Amino acid sequence: MNYNKKSIEDIEVAGKRVLCRCDFNVPTKNGVITSDKRIVAALPTIQYLVNKGAKVILCSHMGKPKGEWKPELSLKIVAARLSELLGKEVIMAADVAGEDAKAKAAALKDGDVMLLENTRYIKGETKNDPELSKALADLADIFVNDAFGTAHRAHSSTAGVADYLPAVSGYLVQKEVSIMGKALANPERPFVAILGGAKVADKLNVINNLLEKVDTLIIGGGMAYTFAAAQGYSVGKSLLDESKIDYCKEMMAKAEAKGVKLLLPVDCVIGNFPNPIDGPVEVETVAVSQIPDDKEGLDIGAETAAIFADAVKNAKTVVWNGPMGVFENPTLAKGTIAMAQALADSDATTIVGGGDSAAACEQLGFADKITHISTGGGASLEFLEGLELPGIACLEDK
Repeated sequence: MNYNKKSIEDIEVAGKRVLCRCDFNVPTKNGVITSDKRIVAALPTIQYLVNKGAKVILCSHMGKPKGEWKPELSLKIVAARLSELLGKEVIMAADVAGEDAKAKAAALKDGDVMLLENTRYIKGETKNDPELSKALADLADIFVNDAFGTAHRAHSSTAGVADYLPAVSGYLVQKEVSIMGKALANPERPFVAILGGAKVADKLNVINNLLEKVDTLIIGGGMAYTFAAAQGYSVGKSLLDESKIDYCKEMMAKAEAKGVKLLLPVDCVIGNFPNPIDGPVEVETVAVSQIPDDKEGLDIGAETAAIFADAVKNAKTVVWNGPMGVFENPTLAKGTIAMAQALADSDATTIVGGGDSAAACEQLGFADKITHISTGGGASLEFLEGLELPGIACLEDK
């Protein structure tokens, strides 16, 4: 995939109607936005377009209305918050690409901003329906994708529109593509990747792809126990995907054949899975080869954390996706915290791919010490897997 894509700075936007796909899928409670981080993240692109005198038409999905008009998933609250942040009125359309959106888009003056209603109110959005793509494209002269979180989806508003309009990236997508693209295509070495999370199945192709690229691959989290089983150890009640044991053996052999260092846990924190997840839990640390039948591995042990951190210390590029244990529980978060600390202390280019590992860095106050925290969990995983992302592939090459 070509990562060298045109951005909003490579195209003339003054006086043009610009349809900009953002990620306004914000968390809400009782009709109130509980975190406006995604709205704030979109501001540099929106502000640039406004300052250049574009007529800005924003669109996004929110939640999963599945083609139904659910008032609790309306983007009206986003328009209100955006108006406050921009210091100017954001015009709200009553529909997605219907009569109201058309009339309001046609009436826009240079520097005006409007927001379309939730794109997933229309059934065709997730099916990349050409009719909807064309209707959205008819509202504008240029398409800007600034929603990396949905770049792995071939939907009408993320990719389909680009069949009808010149398409470029906004600042958020540009940053994701340039930093993650460079890390995978031409990394400074040693290149270390850290994979965690619960299931091997979710990361099968990621492991396979990264073994072609990295110098060291570190595996922690729930998926490490299937590797432990592949090493011939009994893993007690730990997460285990028996159908993937042979795959793990293949990956261990592939790492050896390629001269890639594959680091697996040597010790782990064991106990019974806490209920509730953040409730009290009695734990002890044992060697990975010594997990008793009635206990399960819930985090990496201190010795493992030290080995993993040491590999990060000598790296020039580090990519991390997925926690080392049941991060939601303070007792079982130590391994994940140790990894976040190791990245924060590193001089390397450090990239954290969305989801729980991103949350860990943010909660611990390390976000400003990480080179790049991805805005898309699923998209960053597919990036690491080497897949083409439809929302990026559709943009014009430089």
